[in-house]
Amino acid sequence: MVNIAVLGYGTVGSGVVEVINTNHKSINKRAGAEINIKYVLDLRDFPGDPVQDILVHDYEIIANDPEVDIVVEVMGGIEPAYTFVKRALESGKSVCTSNKALVAKHGPELMEIAREKDINFLFEASCGGGIPIIRALNSSLTADEIDEITGILNGTTNYMLYKMSTEGSDFDAVLKEAQEKGYAEADPTADVEGYDACRKIAILSSLAYGKFLNYENIYTEGITKITPADMAYAADLGMSVKLLATSRKIGNDSFYAMVAPFLVGKESPLYSVNDVFNAVFVHGNVLGDAMFYGSGAGKLPTASAVVADIVDEAKHLHRNIMTNWTSRPLELMDLADVEGRFFVRVKEATVAQVEEIFGNVQIVNLKQFPGEFAFITSEMKQGEYEEKVKKLNGRVITMIRVKD
Repeated sequence: MVNIAVLGYGTVGSGVVEVINTNHKSINKRAGAEINIKYVLDLRDFPGDPVQDILVHDYEIIANDPEVDIVVEVMGGIEPAYTFVKRALESGKSVCTSNKALVAKHGPELMEIAREKDINFLFEASCGGGIPIIRALNSSLTADEIDEITGILNGTTNYMLYKMSTEGSDFDAVLKEAQEKGYAEADPTADVEGYDACRKIAILSSLAYGKFLNYENIYTEGITKITPADMAYAADLGMSVKLLATSRKIGNDSFYAMVAPFLVGKESPLYSVNDVFNAVFVHGNVLGDAMFYGSGAGKLPTASAVVADIVDEAKHLHRNIMTNWTSRPLELMDLADVEGRFFVRVKEATVAQVEEIFGNVQIVNLKQFPGEFAFITSEMKQGEYEEKVKKLNGRVITMIRVKD
């Protein structure tokens, strides 16, 4: 028997209990042992719920019980999750978590403790909900040199952008709708400002490139400035606006990473990823292109990924699963040196003025927006773009990067 303790009985925690109870026979068969939920930790009581029989309010009960083999952290946030997880690992208990904030900030340290103790710290559910991208990067793609990861990693913003593009609604209206449907929190900052996607691409990049990418070093831009007019231009171009989290290896040892809205064309597999779905595009030097697609959030998809980690840890109770992630820092190149194309809307300017500054550009002129037009630049470094755009003297309405 493998005893587990679940920290947190919120959306994901209750989902973990439900998945284990619903599929206990097949889960036990895959684990090669009976998975027994010995404790669930929460500050609240749940009268009438069978979980009340195994509910505890004091973490010390779990920490001091030598029969607990695996701790499942689904509380969220940094503290007290970090303290609880670190203590569990130091006492020889394996840990799995869905907590992206914890993994992005303390992942290298917690994985090192797990290696020293010959146990495991797994976090499949931290980046793509039910999408099995962590395990793919850590085991299935080990023969490849990964040189790009680009993903739609936040279901809330993807839903909002999809609604804006299909219904012509503005940001505030779709945000309110997303909150009413439970897709967005009361405080949606982490989603709409790109912070959630930033932590996820930091984790995925650290695994893909074998070094620690500190999320605080990633340029991050959200979707709060995207307007129905931007969506109209995108539709006219046969493109869509997506919040992408991306990292790339340039040359032998140069990397960049960013989170920002991009114009995505129909030739991209990410173009058709709509609503609350997530997708991760990976390019390797042997594999070529691959995409992982599915539900990026939600109670049961996320819980499914957590339980997959529980099974993996049950099969490797006293044997560390190697992870391609070290504590050595991944240095990022200056964003000014990153090359790309840029979609730019301008007012009170002429095509001749734009062409004099930017050279050959693709002009987009929607008659429904008098007094303005848009253009797409040729490929250039971002620093070069910023120098050129200064010459337009504040006539730029908006800029969105173009994904090629």
